[in-house]
Amino acid sequence: MAKIILTGDRPTGKLHIGHYVGSLRRRVELQNSGEFDEIYIMIADAQALTDNADNPEKVRQNIIEVALDYLSCGLDPTKSTLFIQSQVPELTELSFYYMNLVTVARLQRNPTVKAEIQMRNFENNLPVGFFTYPISQAADITAFDATTVPVGEDQEPMIEQTREIVRRFNYIYGDTLVEPNILLPENKYCLRLPGTDGNAKMSKSLNNCIYLSDPTEVVKDKIKKMFTDPNHLRVDDPGQVEGNPVFIYLEAFATDEHFKKFWPEYENLEAVKAHYTRGGLGDVKVKNFLFAVMEDVLTPIRERRKEYEKDIPGVLEILRQGSIKAEAKAAKTLSRVKDSMKINYFADQDYIDEQAKKYSAE
Repeated sequence: MAKIILTGDRPTGKLHIGHYVGSLRRRVELQNSGEFDEIYIMIADAQALTDNADNPEKVRQNIIEVALDYLSCGLDPTKSTLFIQSQVPELTELSFYYMNLVTVARLQRNPTVKAEIQMRNFENNLPVGFFTYPISQAADITAFDATTVPVGEDQEPMIEQTREIVRRFNYIYGDTLVEPNILLPENKYCLRLPGTDGNAKMSKSLNNCIYLSDPTEVVKDKIKKMFTDPNHLRVDDPGQVEGNPVFIYLEAFATDEHFKKFWPEYENLEAVKAHYTRGGLGDVKVKNFLFAVMEDVLTPIRERRKEYEKDIPGVLEILRQGSIKAEAKAAKTLSRVKDSMKINYFADQDYIDEQAKKYSAE
């Protein structure tokens, strides 16, 4: 069986470093590993419209932003297929068929759905499209016969729901769909990067993100204002590293090479944590090191982005060609699904002959 990746992001804003450590960095590594036969990276604009139906311009304007973030992080259109969800209509038809395999009660139990509904205050005014987006996501994944879905920890219930749909479909209609596996970040600190304000989740709506495209001075200011240990009031005070966003970011980004380059006083992060914990190390020094690390990571991303920004029509052409390729793949899956469901009336010669024989006999 071919090894295939499907993953993507909603175009509701620029991507941030949480996206980077949660999935983007890993996508590039997987793309360049040579271990996968096909890689599909989707800009999920149709899904974004499920809670932005009254503001389609927001989604439209962020298509390019997300594409630029993809390309600047190192996703290569010669190795990965970058496409726009709405330009592959087969995904909508697959979603419609899968809806019959999932109950309302099962969707209501999905932890990710419940959390997202609460975050958006949709309890009393829930759009049906948003409520059923786990089904849409299952269509996205299965349309490309994806065997692997690299995502963050918060998407684990969604992938499990996709697996349930696949098993249900194959049980009813025969072995047709591929059951995917989730691929989580190997670094536990990358599973869900907290916001700069200490909030458990980095979120555009909470304005606690460091964006991949943020200029140097903006990154410096955001790190300077980052939440740390509120009890670490003086340099000599013992500090708490557990749950401290600055140290979580360092766990996700800092390498031994960074210490050799920017802070040779310490061999590694464990040495810094030990010093901070016993007291005598101020937040300013730790934040300065974090800023140096982030600049080392973000500078090449910014530089690649500037180059792509010079040719936006070229970026759109990458997405157009990728969408054409993605649709061709999804069309094959949809045809296979319709064959299994016995709704391929005009392509099934046995059905045509059977009906002709039946009515000629009468």
